[in-house]
Amino acid sequence: MTTFEDPAVEAKFATYTPRVRRKLLALRKLILKVARTTPGVGDIEETLKWGEPAYVTKNRSGSTLRIDWKPSKPDHYAMYFNCQTNLVETFRSLFPHDFEFQGNRALLFAIDKPFPKDALLLCIEAALTYHQTKRRQGRSARIQG
Repeated sequence: MTTFEDPAVEAKFATYTPRVRRKLLALRKLILKVARTTPGVGDIEETLKWGEPAYVTKNRSGSTLRIDWKPSKPDHYAMYFNCQTNLVETFRSLFPHDFEFQGNRALLFAIDKPFPKDALLLCIEAALTYHQTKRRQGRSARIQG
């Protein structure tokens, strides 16, 4: 899925400056690559949630990812995670020096620096398999208990 299936998402990307658009398209490409290559993730729906490009696993294996740039933080762009999960807390403990964190909901990236690709691949995979992993952990706990 390199082309946009949803015209609203394509229109949203068109609103970003070329510099910001390149950065967000790089995140999008990474999300779609991880979805394609991670067992159990399946198809991704690309849509808008809260006016931001969002990536949802159609088979409900994962938690929604969103990406965006905000005028209030013009030198940064972000990847957002569901704040009701422990994803960002986990990323903070695994990668304390790789990312700038925004509470329990986002990883922030400086517009003038490359993002930490290897660490980010793992974060994206964790998000796209979040529910699948929780179900497996629940089954393991029941078997051990």
